[in-house]
Amino acid sequence: MNKATELFKKGYNCAQSVFCANCDKVNIDFETGLKLTSSFGGGMGRLREVCGAVTAMFMLIGLKKGYITFDNDEIKEKHYAKVQELAHKFEEKFGSIICRELLNLNEKASNPKPSQRTEEYYKERPCEKFIEFASDLVEKELM
Repeated sequence: MNKATELFKKGYNCAQSVFCANCDKVNIDFETGLKLTSSFGGGMGRLREVCGAVTAMFMLIGLKKGYITFDNDEIKEKHYAKVQELAHKFEEKFGSIICRELLNLNEKASNPKPSQRTEEYYKERPCEKFIEFASDLVEKELM
């Protein structure tokens, strides 16, 4: 079990788990990392859109290799290509980067109440493998 999956098992959301496992590598303190990524659990505030683990990968690549100029399309294109490469690798492995599709849900969630973290929750949820894969991709590709 890697650091990201350990954080998930403690109760942090997918985005928090991947991002905060790497806070030290992007010079962000753990508490700030938790706050920054707290909105992205459950596929962005439990909307079941982009998987939080994927969102965290994108945030980390932005911090590690992002651009700061607004007028250089070549630099932007290079950055977006890397983001898309990571998304494609995740999608190749799991079939999607969308939370509801990864969880085999039929529609977007309309209830903001988080699921209780029980033993049964962890048995039923495939999230741990998404977090582990995203965390490994971050390690290989960015760090």
